[in-house]
Amino acid sequence: MERVDVIVFAAHPDDAELAMGGTIARLSKEGKKIMIADLTEGEMGTRGSVELRREEAAAASKILSVNIRENLKIPDGNILLSDDNLRKVVGLIRKYRPSIIFAPYKNDRHTDHIDTFHLIKKANFFAGVGKYSVIIDGQQSEFYRASKIFYYMQTYEFDPTFITDISAHFQEKIAAIKAYGSQFYSPGQTGPETMISSKGFFDYIEARAKVYGFRIKKEYGEPFFCEEDIELDLSNYLKGF
Repeated sequence: MERVDVIVFAAHPDDAELAMGGTIARLSKEGKKIMIADLTEGEMGTRGSVELRREEAAAASKILSVNIRENLKIPDGNILLSDDNLRKVVGLIRKYRPSIIFAPYKNDRHTDHIDTFHLIKKANFFAGVGKYSVIIDGQQSEFYRASKIFYYMQTYEFDPTFITDISAHFQEKIAAIKAYGSQFYSPGQTGPETMISSKGFFDYIEARAKVYGFRIKKEYGEPFFCEEDIELDLSNYLKGF
């Protein structure tokens, strides 16, 4: 059983790259084992197809040096807080035993993102409940709970708990997003215009990264929220952490 340091849960393929692609690239370069778990295949998307999104997700994962990517194939647009879905996510957490989980923030324009927040929060709690039974590969799984859930920003903004410096990895983030040519602006692509398919959307992505980078005196940054207190190691900070 391969253990990972981080699981990034996303409602749709491309959510992880958009919200925290720079942080994923940074952690990967620092030697951390990263897994992206997409809950749906994005089959309700206005543009593209499931098959194309699979290819795009694989290409984006390679750019960000993601170790493992899985899709739970929960119906797009219907991410229910059901027992079946809960057991799928609990099984993943217990199988890969991440130290940290990333998930969407609790309020957003897309209701799938909100539903994902609730599902992941409940799943991480019940993953640590010994009497909650989930079978993995024919065997009863051992209870395990990630130490923290950090929530990433999508459309709606929030006051972040912390901001990561992605200055050295911003171009990898952009390259990973551009791997989804069916969803975002790409010369020669056809299909209905959406909020994210315009050429100007990349300007928005850069502007947001610059704003949060400016707040920590860096070129580019990505914001996160935690519902719990986080310890700050001042000795590392004073070394230029």
